Amino acid sequence: MGRNRPPELTGDQIQAINRFPDQNPNPVLRVTASGELLYANPAAAPILAALGAEVGHAVPEPWLGAIREAASSGEPIEVTSGPLTFELVAVDVVDLGFVNVYGTDVTARKAVARFPDANPHPVFRIRWDGTLVYANPASTALIAGLGCSVGRTLGSGLLGQLLARTADESAPEVEIESAGRTWTLKPVDVPEFRFINVYGTDVTAVRQLETLHRENERLLLNILPEPIADRLRRGEQLIADRFEDVTLLFADIVEFTRMSSGMSPDELVGVLNGVFTVFDGLVDRYGLEKVKTIGDAYMVVGGMPERSTDHTERVAEMALDLAEEIGRVGFAAGRDVRFRIGIHCGPVIAGVIGTKKFIYDVWGDTVNVASRMESLGVPGRVQISGAVEERLRGRYVLEPRGLIDVKGKGLLPTWFLESRSAQPKRRAAVAQSARAR
Repeated sequence: MGRNRPPELTGDQIQAINRFPDQNPNPVLRVTASGELLYANPAAAPILAALGAEVGHAVPEPWLGAIREAASSGEPIEVTSGPLTFELVAVDVVDLGFVNVYGTDVTARKAVARFPDANPHPVFRIRWDGTLVYANPASTALIAGLGCSVGRTLGSGLLGQLLARTADESAPEVEIESAGRTWTLKPVDVPEFRFINVYGTDVTAVRQLETLHRENERLLLNILPEPIADRLRRGEQLIADRFEDVTLLFADIVEFTRMSSGMSPDELVGVLNGVFTVFDGLVDRYGLEKVKTIGDAYMVVGGMPERSTDHTERVAEMALDLAEEIGRVGFAAGRDVRFRIGIHCGPVIAGVIGTKKFIYDVWGDTVNVASRMESLGVPGRVQISGAVEERLRGRYVLEPRGLIDVKGKGLLPTWFLESRSAQPKRRAAVAQSARAR
């Protein structure tokens, strides 16, 4: 702006020069070499107010010096007018003897750059190459836990997840562990500024509640069958059902009282836990339902609460597997762990009783007979009723035992379940059918 003054412009030339920026939505100003504000378009009104300048008058210092310096260095200057912030670029038009000043409203950009500092949640900013260019105070622990800092690059694994989520919101949510906390990260592309904002949310408490819920659910399903638990969740106050055909198995450890007398409490509980763990595995394998344990006795039912047609076979398979499974585990070494097992089938009533330590239980004559099949049985053998024998006949090796006197029922014919018949694929087929349920 210190150059020789150019030739005087005609009125038409000045009018032509002044006319073209009027429709520009961005501020445009023109300052002569002597510092006079020659022109300002309508969009420049906020800047004029901030500079305290008027067209036809000299631009006040220090703004005039700032404009001259900007024209010389090419560096923009910043002007604030009320809530608005403008960036001004000064261009020296030597041939015409003035400086054009072009303004851009950068209020939104400044807000984007500034607002995360006060955000109570983590906000950090990365370039597309993963370089961390900004992190607000709330993200300090999160960033440090990732082993990163401003100016460094995020790990490729996390960067890949963030970029995938940025490109496709249907991609899996980005969840990380950092600084002993659990965070979800939401990346938002800001293409006009060539970076990605990442918004963090501490979900540690939420995940802890989810874990607690899953644990409660696991405990509930250890007490109740899943269909019954679902009915309780839906608000059913009284659950009582009749099942016309189920198969019940009772198993009891032979002479457990004598065996346990020489055990410490830890040994006793360890043996029972080992035995019942084997039972639980077989119950799952054959799609049966554990009803309850009483001391050293175990009660299993097939065909409820989800009805089926092959439940008697599946209970028989479990009974035959039991001795083999028990023999494989370490707690049985050196101990003569044998069972009396009884099986009977027929109708029962089932329901939930209790309000605090509630249980799902079954009642009826079928339960009583099944219990007698076990208590009146022979150690190491599986005793079955006539009803069960009819269903298993021809598919299993059954040994007639004869009549036994059952309290309240009189003399009943019974059999021993010895083994499977010569059908090598039968066992696998029954187990596969149980898993499919």
